[in-house]
Amino acid sequence: MDKIGLYVHWPYCSRICPYCDFNIYKNKSENEEALIEAILVDMRYWREQSGARELVSIHFGGGTPSLLSAKNLKRIISLAQELWTATTDLEIGMEANPNNVSVENLLEWRGAGIERVSIGVQSFHSDVLKFLGRDHDGQQARGAIEEAVKIMPRVSADLIYGWTLDGTRQSCANWQEDLDAVLALGVTHISAYQLTIEKDTAFGYATRRGIEKAVDNDLSADLYELGLDVLTKAGFTQYEVSNFARTDAARSRHNRVYWQGLDYIGVGPGAHGRLTNDGVRTATICALKPDTYREHVAEHGHGMDVCDVLSGEDWGQEYLLMGLRITEGISLARYQELSGTQLNADTLNTYIDAGLLQLENDTLRATPSGRLVLDRLSHELLLG
Repeated sequence: MDKIGLYVHWPYCSRICPYCDFNIYKNKSENEEALIEAILVDMRYWREQSGARELVSIHFGGGTPSLLSAKNLKRIISLAQELWTATTDLEIGMEANPNNVSVENLLEWRGAGIERVSIGVQSFHSDVLKFLGRDHDGQQARGAIEEAVKIMPRVSADLIYGWTLDGTRQSCANWQEDLDAVLALGVTHISAYQLTIEKDTAFGYATRRGIEKAVDNDLSADLYELGLDVLTKAGFTQYEVSNFARTDAARSRHNRVYWQGLDYIGVGPGAHGRLTNDGVRTATICALKPDTYREHVAEHGHGMDVCDVLSGEDWGQEYLLMGLRITEGISLARYQELSGTQLNADTLNTYIDAGLLQLENDTLRATPSGRLVLDRLSHELLLG
């Protein structure tokens, strides 16, 4: 039975962060029930499209899914396990903001079926959190993790590095303090993301006005290497460019669905999905606005707004771009099977000789040096 994941996008946030370009909207708690009903209908539609599958993960993302009631989390989880066959190690994860994390909420989430919580800490420095537009401070971040590790089987912390605050670039010492703080709290998984400036965000507009919000490439590389060194020495393994786990069991199984090119259903406003039937792979996007999504579901029985059949070339490119992010790498035979073409041998050998790529039998991987320039490296491979 083919494997599948389920992604549920909850689009509401209590505050819109200035660096975020996700499909999000100001929280309207009065809309929760109607949107949940639409998501449940959408899930039933996708069971018809996917057929019987082995469900490996359910992930609540956003937005801020920790704003959802435990009752409605449980409704979605229960229906998912009715529609598809859950694996024995089914991952049920949710993203949460520190100020939504309390003992009461954690117990309710655990009772609903959540077993992995990813907490959006971003930093333990309150001035940095204010700059990032977060609605928690450093003390709340510490408290949230301390309570979560007591109750949840698996806890991950998200951190952001590479910012420039009032003209002052983040120092390695500052980044070291954040890393030391999160390691002291006992999490088994850490996601460390470089601040990127997206065009249509408040930070993007400020950058175009000449106000620096992120560090330069050289300092960013120094911060990246410091994070890798500190976390590795602390017993964490880098299994993806931005993700580190203390044990194999702590790794995100849902994200690996994306990185390994498996199928996943996306429900909720703006959610993306990938579904393969009879060798044809489709890319889907749900209607973006919550009201429009609900209208789509009411009229058509699903929330899908875009459904594109991927060409072999597109499928192969996606497989390479996602697969080189993880330490397992990609199969060259699989890439050729999907895309109908081989990677340019001269380009491949150039980057192998430069120490950016490693080829072992059929498996192509990025080296630690290659991960520093992975976006450019991947696109150069595809250009040939």
